[in-house]
Amino acid sequence: MIKHSLLIVEDDLQLKRALTVNLEARNYQVASTTTGADGMKILNTTPPDVLILDLGLPDIDGVDLILEIRQSSHIPIIVLSARDREVDKVRALDAGADDYVTKPFGIDELLARLRVVLRRTDQSESPAKSIRTEDFEIDFDKLVVTNGAGEPIKLTKIEWGIMEFLATSPGKLFTTKQILTHVWGAAYAEDSQTLRVHVSQLRRKLEPEPSSPRYLITELGMGYRLVIE
Repeated sequence: MIKHSLLIVEDDLQLKRALTVNLEARNYQVASTTTGADGMKILNTTPPDVLILDLGLPDIDGVDLILEIRQSSHIPIIVLSARDREVDKVRALDAGADDYVTKPFGIDELLARLRVVLRRTDQSESPAKSIRTEDFEIDFDKLVVTNGAGEPIKLTKIEWGIMEFLATSPGKLFTTKQILTHVWGAAYAEDSQTLRVHVSQLRRKLEPEPSSPRYLITELGMGYRLVIE
C-alpha cells in the first residue's frame, strides 16, 4: 500500500503531536513543523502530497503563507483553524486553500477531507468528460444531460458553465467568488444572489429532492461543492 505524505504546520504542540500519531497509525507518512518558514523549507525540498495548515502561526499569517505557496505550487492545502468566522474561511479559500476545517474537529472529519483531496491528486484538474450518478448523467463533450430514466434535461449556458467548473474537482469547495469570476467574469464576483438562483435551478433539474440536495452542496457562507459519490 502506497503511503501518502503529509506536512503539518501547526504551532500547538499537543495538537501537532496528536495529529501525527493518529495519521501515522492510519499509514500516512507525516512531517511536521511549527512555523511557516520551516514549512516552506520542507515544501521546497521534499514536497508532500498534502499540506495541513494552521492559520495562526508565530511567524506569518497562514493566509499569507497560502498566497506564497500558490505562486509556485498546486499542492492540496487543508486549513485547520480556530477562526470560525465566514470572512476568515472565505479569505483562506480565495487565497488558494482546498478545504477548511474549524477547530475543534474530529479525526474522522479530517480523514474524510484528506481522502477527497488525495483522490483529486490522481486526476487532472480539467473538466470531466462526463459525470454519472444514480439520478443523472452529464456528457460535457456532447453537451447532453439525461435523467435516471434516460430522458433529456435542458441546461442553460450559465448552468453548463457552473457544472463544468465544479466538475474540474468533484468534492472540492469552491468559493462563491471563484465560481462567479469563472462563469460570469470579475465584474460579477460579488453577485452571490445570482449564483444562488442558478444553483437552485440546477437542483430542480438534477436533484431528486432539491430541498435536500445530495450532489450540489452548499457550504454556508463559503461556496459550493459537487459531490458525485
